[in-house]
Amino acid sequence: MTLIRLITAATLVTSCTWGLAQGTASPAKKELVQKVLALQQPSFDALARGLAEQSIAPLVQQLGAVLQNRVPPEQREATARDVQAEIKKYGDEVVPLLRDRAAKLAPTSVGAVLEEKLSEDELKQLITMLEAPIYRKYQSMGGEMQKALMEKLVADTRPAVEPKLKALQEAVSKRLGLEPPASSKKPTAPAAKASAAKK
Repeated sequence: MTLIRLITAATLVTSCTWGLAQGTASPAKKELVQKVLALQQPSFDALARGLAEQSIAPLVQQLGAVLQNRVPPEQREATARDVQAEIKKYGDEVVPLLRDRAAKLAPTSVGAVLEEKLSEDELKQLITMLEAPIYRKYQSMGGEMQKALMEKLVADTRPAVEPKLKALQEAVSKRLGLEPPASSKKPTAPAAKASAAKK
């Protein structure tokens, strides 16, 4: 059972269900659930980091264009450093906040699902799996494997995705009455002729 499935299932659990689970789970089962949650803490930490990064992703994506178009060339490097410092400050404040809240919310969300859906025997089996050295090694390789797949996926799909992204940017710009992005502007007829004459 993956953390994503646990979290997805947890969102479906109501406070009423949590109350029932609390009332019916034995102390031994509650202890096993707490052990699973402790073993999954690195995943909760990763979730917190991911949420923090996701929250600023649109800003980071726009940063290059804003620096290029609105900041004088002689000020770009210093401005970029200042912005990076602000982003780091945000991460330093928000990641611990999200991590702490995830740790506090996990027992009443993920823990409730575990108590309701898994028996004591299944929880023991899950703990054995989570404590297995090979599983820990596999989890530690997650970022490396994801990066390797992402690089290949981007390279492989770029020819198919970039024209669609360009078309989307043009369509959205047209709908909003904005100038199309500079990279998607078609050269005017004289410019095209001049370019052809140079060749």
